Amino acid sequence: MEQKATLTAAPRFVIVTGLSGAGKSQAIRYFEDLGFFCVDNLPPALIPKFAELCLHSGGRVARVAVVTDVRGGAFFDDLQASLDELKGMGVAYQILFLEASDEALVARYKETRRPHPLASGDHSLLESIQEERSRLDEIRGRADKVIDTSALPARELRDEIAKLFGADAGVAMTISITSFGFKYGLPLDADLVFDVRFLPNPHYQLDLRALPGTDRAVEEFVLRSEGTQAFLERLYALIDFSLPRYTAEGKAYLSIAIGCTGGRHRSVVLARQLAQHLRSKGYRVIVDHRDLRK
Repeated sequence: MEQKATLTAAPRFVIVTGLSGAGKSQAIRYFEDLGFFCVDNLPPALIPKFAELCLHSGGRVARVAVVTDVRGGAFFDDLQASLDELKGMGVAYQILFLEASDEALVARYKETRRPHPLASGDHSLLESIQEERSRLDEIRGRADKVIDTSALPARELRDEIAKLFGADAGVAMTISITSFGFKYGLPLDADLVFDVRFLPNPHYQLDLRALPGTDRAVEEFVLRSEGTQAFLERLYALIDFSLPRYTAEGKAYLSIAIGCTGGRHRSVVLARQLAQHLRSKGYRVIVDHRDLRK
């Protein structure tokens, strides 16, 4: 006898829309970092069907973010009907609308040299932007949050999304850990920076120089130093003290950078150790070894 799929509680459902060039592609990556199941450029008519799949996921899909915009062409006109259908299904959605000034959008399109989705032979770029703005006016009025990205750095957009959508009950702070080399410059978006150039350097060990910091031999060399262990003990204590206080202030995303000279050995080992420690505490951790292959 065929068994029917069991309905689960409706997932948190965020619809990201707005003007082309306002940062929706960046935004959906930040939602992905926060643990959302993400779909880009989903035609509005498919949104209710996708929500239905999520409802039958057995709880595996609890947080969803989808991007829908005028790239869907005539299908975008179905968005209002799709939103009404979501409401009828009991799916409580939120709309995040991204916009920017005409001047900012024109500058971005000129820089990327990509055509506007509404571009045509008898429309200038500015006219296409203004037409899109007019078409989106109604959905903008229904948005739960509007963010103007005209002068908003990528880091601040990420932090705003984390603040608005990353602080669900039971969802820990997301922490980004970047290993880097000081010779290539500081990561621009780091909240906390730690310099580990005082630790023993595998670069001066001929059998280790060519190996990456992810190699077991390099890791053992760095970790067997008393200085490394003393530093890790103090680093863990500082981070463990700080994170709950960042969370209390509403910060849902924190970027930590750990640097050595070239970003290939010591910083990589320490970044991996810190990530392991934080994951054991229940935090969501993203690790990027920026300069590992330089």
